Amino acid sequence: MNLKNIFYFFAVLCASFPAQAQQQPELKANFRRIGLELSSTNVTHSKEYQNSPVTQLNTDSQSVVKGVFDFLLEYNRDNLRWNNAIYAEYGETKVKPVDEPAETNETADKIVFSSDYAHKLFKFKQIDFGPMAAAEYQTEFTANDDAPRSKILRAKAGLKLFDGTYVKDLYIAGIGEYDMTYSDAHVSKSAGEIGWRIEKSPRDGVMFSTDGYYRRYFSFSRYVGTDLKYDLNLTARMDVNISDTLTFGPYLSYRYARSREADAAGSNLTIGVSFAYKDLFSFK
Repeated sequence: MNLKNIFYFFAVLCASFPAQAQQQPELKANFRRIGLELSSTNVTHSKEYQNSPVTQLNTDSQSVVKGVFDFLLEYNRDNLRWNNAIYAEYGETKVKPVDEPAETNETADKIVFSSDYAHKLFKFKQIDFGPMAAAEYQTEFTANDDAPRSKILRAKAGLKLFDGTYVKDLYIAGIGEYDMTYSDAHVSKSAGEIGWRIEKSPRDGVMFSTDGYYRRYFSFSRYVGTDLKYDLNLTARMDVNISDTLTFGPYLSYRYARSREADAAGSNLTIGVSFAYKDLFSFK
């Protein structure tokens, strides 16, 4: 499915808006997460334990800090939901080897602007169900070492379950991408994707949630070795309310992907704690 077909599908969906609204349109500003995630390891006298089999004694001191901004402007009217979102994250790891200068490396860097439309055609156990279409632009704050900043246009079209008690989003979609990361090698790609956002609150003030996607690429207009064949990205967290808008809790994130030039897949597992601000405003 190429970009032209996906945008055509999106236009057809927009044309299906009802001529006369049966309900009052609802507009909300949803600060889903403005957070700080961190972990720190402080090791002393590790030089004296370089031959020790106890890793915790001979490892390097390090600290990991990551900031997250997740904002959504929600529009609901009758049989449609239209969300416009900004998601940004940036993380760094600072490592202090014994008797050597500290080193700083990026651990996360992403900015995504997106517009997502879902059409409510059916109800399935209190969950809305129908076609969806989305457009995204993904980039980064800074370039990663010798690699350029990513710049990707992406369009999606598929089917979605959404706005349920626990299932906030669950979709399967075809994707068309136009990758402008390398100025001399623009690449058009097609892929399939499954994505989700699920939330469950066992009691007041506590929320378990998970979100992520699995994306599999099918075709490329040209060969670029760093392009991914597949990409799994997921996050799970527990948020405990400190106040009406502030939360604290542990989180886990996992990334598993393989590039076209690599002999094996790469992975990244991060476990830490996070502090976050969350709020929801309704516009009358």
